[in-house]
Amino acid sequence: MLGADEAGKGPVLGPMVAAAVRAPEGAIPDGVDDSKRLAPARREELDALLREHPEVSVGVAVVPTTRIDDPGTDMNLLTVAGQVEALAAVAEDGDEAVVDAGDVSETRFARRVCEGVADANPAVEVDVRGEHGADESYPIVAAASVVAKVERDRRVAAIADEYGEVGSGYPSDPTTRDFLREYVEEHGDLPDCARRSWATCADVLAAAEQSALEEF
Repeated sequence: MLGADEAGKGPVLGPMVAAAVRAPEGAIPDGVDDSKRLAPARREELDALLREHPEVSVGVAVVPTTRIDDPGTDMNLLTVAGQVEALAAVAEDGDEAVVDAGDVSETRFARRVCEGVADANPAVEVDVRGEHGADESYPIVAAASVVAKVERDRRVAAIADEYGEVGSGYPSDPTTRDFLREYVEEHGDLPDCARRSWATCADVLAAAEQSALEEF
């Protein structure tokens, strides 16, 4: 059985991460759940158990900010691409996959993922079913959500190591917004870790420009 999910679709900082887990039912650790329902320490523990289990295969795809900002794509297509890359890394011919649908149409999302895996590896045929909230209903998808979230958190921690306190990276986080505002005030532009196409970044740049005009 295969499961796929992603983390970091909505933040203004850092990449989106997709993950796929391939495992027999009995190999999924007890207590696996939608990653949002688990404490960080528990997620780390489960991630380690999954990666160390001899019957579990894990695939991870990282979608960087530069790709997210590409005007020729959108988050739905990038979510498909991320899940495809993660699944293609571990899928075997004849596998069945359940994926957390990142589109209003579950069937369209599943079809795109299925076609993407076939394009990535023509020797592998995978049956893909997409469902909204699949990480809440299927342990295999919950396992993928845990792996994706842990990797995403590691990427945000690395950003904090480079820039200092950046918060969660979500637009609603005052710490994240303060970081962006202060960085732009000091450097005149956004940091490389920011998704420039996000409205939050546009607002920060506009506010800095207005402040500069008022000072002039």
